[in-house]
Amino acid sequence: MKRLLIVLTTALLAACAGTGTAPSGDREIKTDSDQTDADRRAGIRLELAQGYFSRGQFNTALDELKLALQAKPDMREAVNLRALIYGAMGETQLAEDTFRRALAVYPNDPDTLHNYGWFMCQQQRWPTADSLFDQALAVSTYRAPARTLLAKGVCEARAGRMLVAEKTLQRAFELDPGNPAIAVNLAEVLYRNRELERARFYAKRVNAQPEQTNAQSLWLQLRIERKMNNSGTVDDLAMQLRRKYPQAPETQALDAGRYDE
Repeated sequence: MKRLLIVLTTALLAACAGTGTAPSGDREIKTDSDQTDADRRAGIRLELAQGYFSRGQFNTALDELKLALQAKPDMREAVNLRALIYGAMGETQLAEDTFRRALAVYPNDPDTLHNYGWFMCQQQRWPTADSLFDQALAVSTYRAPARTLLAKGVCEARAGRMLVAEKTLQRAFELDPGNPAIAVNLAEVLYRNRELERARFYAKRVNAQPEQTNAQSLWLQLRIERKMNNSGTVDDLAMQLRRKYPQAPETQALDAGRYDE
C-alpha cells in the first residue's frame, strides 16, 4: 500500500495547498473597486507567503503572514494558510487551534472546512476528516466541490476504504473531468480495485495530454498495462519514463522491478 499513498498524496498537493477564494453564503463577491489599501497590502503579503510555503520556507512564509494579518486581521485566507504551515511544520496543536479559531470567525466556511479536513486526514483521524469534508460539501454556495471530493477520496483510500474512495473520486471526475489529479487518483484506486480496463482509460486520458503527463502518470499506466499483459505498450512507457524522468523514483522502481510496492 505504500506506493499508493505516495502517488495519491503527491497528486493531491496542488488541490490542497491553496487557501481557496470561493465565497461562502454570507459574503459578497468583491471586485477591484472594493479593495482598500489594507486589502492590497495584505493580498501582496499573502501571495508572497504562498510562494514561500510552496518552496518549504515555512518561517519566511509565517513572517509574511504576520504582515498580512497586521494589515487585515480578519483575512480568512491568511489564517487558513497559517494553519496549513503549522501542520507542515509538525505543530499539530497550533494548526488545530488555528483552524478552530478560523471557524469561530467564519462558521461553515467551506475552504476552512476543506483544509481542516485534509489536516485531519494527515493525522489519520479518518472520521473527523470525513465529517469536515462532508460539512464543506453541504454548503450550497461552495464553488469548489470537486476539490473537496478529491481530498475526501484520497483520504478514504489512505484509510483503506478503496471501494468508497472509488465512488467519491468518480463523483469528483464527473464535476471536473479535465482535472488530471482527479483522473490519476481515480485510475490508481481503480487499479487497486482490479478494475483494469477502467483504470487504463483514466490513465491514458492524462498521458494523452503532454502538458499533463508526469512520471507518476506514466508509471501508473505502465503498471496497468503490465497487469493486462500489453508488453508493447509497457516497453513504450518504460522508454518514455527513462528518457523524460531518468532520476524520478518511479524510474528507479522500474529499473529495480518494483512494480507492486
